[in-house]
Amino acid sequence: MDSHDIARVLVAGLGPTLVAAMTGSKDRKLPAKWAKPDGPTPRNEFLNRLQLGHRAWASLVLAENAHVARSWFIGGNPLLQEATPITAIREGRGAEVMAAVEAFLAGSQDA
Repeated sequence: MDSHDIARVLVAGLGPTLVAAMTGSKDRKLPAKWAKPDGPTPRNEFLNRLQLGHRAWASLVLAENAHVARSWFIGGNPLLQEATPITAIREGRGAEVMAAVEAFLAGSQDA
């Protein structure tokens, strides 16, 4: 997937404001611009966070659904020291975020 497709998926699922918060963009309208096929390409720092967010999003949606995934992204997470995954992604804590995704999915499979 290219950066526009990644942004489009995340904006559709989380909304532009949460995607802006996740990437660290101060402009909450910028993610919607990234999502357009002819829109600007995110800078590398934003793109790295978008890619991490998309990996987490895709894993959660595949195993659960978009509503569960959105709730997971905005809820405090004990595996992330009670930070939200949105905050942890912005802080570049990729390994921790993906470990939290895996733990959540392992727990939901046990239920």
